[in-house]
Amino acid sequence: MLIVTGMSGAGRSTVANVLEDRGWYVIDNLPPQMLMPMAELLEQGSQPGTRLAAVVDVRSRTFFTDFRDGLDGLRDHGWRPTVVFVDATDESLVRRFESVRRPHPLQGEGRMLDGIVKEREMLRNLRSNADLLIDTSGLNVHQLTAKVHELVGADERPPLRIAVMSFGFKYGIPLDADLVFDMRFLPNPFWNPELRPHTGKDQVVSDFVLAQPGAAEFIDRTLALLEPMTAGYLREGRSYVTLAVGCTGGKHRSVAVAEELGRRIDAPDIGTLVVHRDLGRE
Repeated sequence: MLIVTGMSGAGRSTVANVLEDRGWYVIDNLPPQMLMPMAELLEQGSQPGTRLAAVVDVRSRTFFTDFRDGLDGLRDHGWRPTVVFVDATDESLVRRFESVRRPHPLQGEGRMLDGIVKEREMLRNLRSNADLLIDTSGLNVHQLTAKVHELVGADERPPLRIAVMSFGFKYGIPLDADLVFDMRFLPNPFWNPELRPHTGKDQVVSDFVLAQPGAAEFIDRTLALLEPMTAGYLREGRSYVTLAVGCTGGKHRSVAVAEELGRRIDAPDIGTLVVHRDLGRE
C-alpha cells in the first residue's frame, strides 16, 4: 500500500496517474478518515496481490490528527503502508498555480503564497515522518513520470534502494536529499577546454576527476560511511534513501563521482539508482 500526499500543485495527480498505468488500484482525494474503511473494503473484494495507492490531500485543520489515526488503524490491522510525500519549492508551486490560473485551495481571500505557507505548516510533521520524499521542483511531467517508474517499476524490489543523485549547487540542493556531499574540493574540468564540452558520464572526464588527489579517498570513505547507515536503515524498515552529490553546475565532477558511487554500492539487499538532476541544464 502506498499513501500519496504532499503539497497542492507538487504533482500528486501525476504520481497517481503513473501508478494507475502500472496496474495499481488508485483512490484519489481520499479523506484520511476513510483509510481504514477503504482497506477493509479492498480486503473483501480484491484479488490477492492487489497494490493499493490512496491519494490524500489537505482539506481541514484536523488533517494531521485524522491522518495519523488512519495510519495507526492500518498498522494495527496488519497493513504496512508506505507514505510518499510530494513536495516542491514555494517558487515552483506559485509558478504552477499561475500557469493554470487556479487559486490555492487554502488561500481563501489572501494571496496564493499565503495558502502555500499555511499548507506547508499544516503538513510539516507529516513531511518529516514520510517514508519517501519526492522533490518535483526541477522536474517536468515526463521526468516525474520516469522517477515514479523507477520507484515502483520492479515487482521484486530489494528492501532498500539508494538513489545517487548528481546536482548543481547553483540550481539549489535537492529537497529530497538525505545526505549531501560537495565535490567542489576537486579541480573543475570546466576550465579545461578539452574537457568542457564533455560530461562526467564520458570516460575522459571520469578519468580526470577520479584521478585527482582526494577523489579515490573520498569515494572509499563514503562507501565505508554508508555501511553502518544502510544496516541501520534496513533495521528501521527504511525503503528509500537519496544520496546527493553536488558540484557547481552538475555536469562534470558530481556526475563522475555519482556514477562511480552507484557502480560500487554493491549489496544483495540494496538496489541502486543513479540520477543526474541537472545534466544538460546549462
